[in-house]
Amino acid sequence: MAGNIETRLAELGITLPPPVVPIANYVPFVITGNLVVISGQIPVRDGKVAYTGKISQGMSINDGQDAARLCFINVLVQLKAACYGNLDRVRRVVRLGGFVSAPPDFTAHAQVMNGASDLAVAVFGDNGRHARSTIGVPSLPADALVEVEGLFEID
Repeated sequence: MAGNIETRLAELGITLPPPVVPIANYVPFVITGNLVVISGQIPVRDGKVAYTGKISQGMSINDGQDAARLCFINVLVQLKAACYGNLDRVRRVVRLGGFVSAPPDFTAHAQVMNGASDLAVAVFGDNGRHARSTIGVPSLPADALVEVEGLFEID
C-alpha cells in the first residue's frame, strides 16, 4: 500500500523514475543522524538533460521553473533511496539550494527556484516549507539550466 507522500505524488501526477547515477566522484546522498543531504540534481528525464543553456538566453523563467521542478523530482528520487523506499520517513524539508545558469545581468533567480520550492510544499505541506539559497552561476554540469540540492530531516 502506498504511503501518504506516494499518494500525494500520484495526486500531483508525478511518478518517480529510477535514481540517476552520479556523473563524478561523489555519492548521491549522505545520512548523518536524522539528516539526509542530497547531492545536487540536474533536470534529467529519461537519461537526458531536459533543460540546457542559460536563463534569458533562449530559456525563459518558466523554462527555469520547470527545470527546477524536475530537479526537485530527482532530489525526491534520491531521498526515497535514502529512506529505503519510504518517503513517509521525511519529517521536514530543511533547506534547498538552487543554482541557476544565467548571464551576469539576470536577477530573477528566486522566481526560477520557486519551481522546486513550490513542489516541496505541494508534496510535504507545511513540512515542505524550507530555508533556501539561490545562486546564479555561469555554467553547470552537462550544460544544465538548473541544479537543486537538499537537506531533509527524517525519522
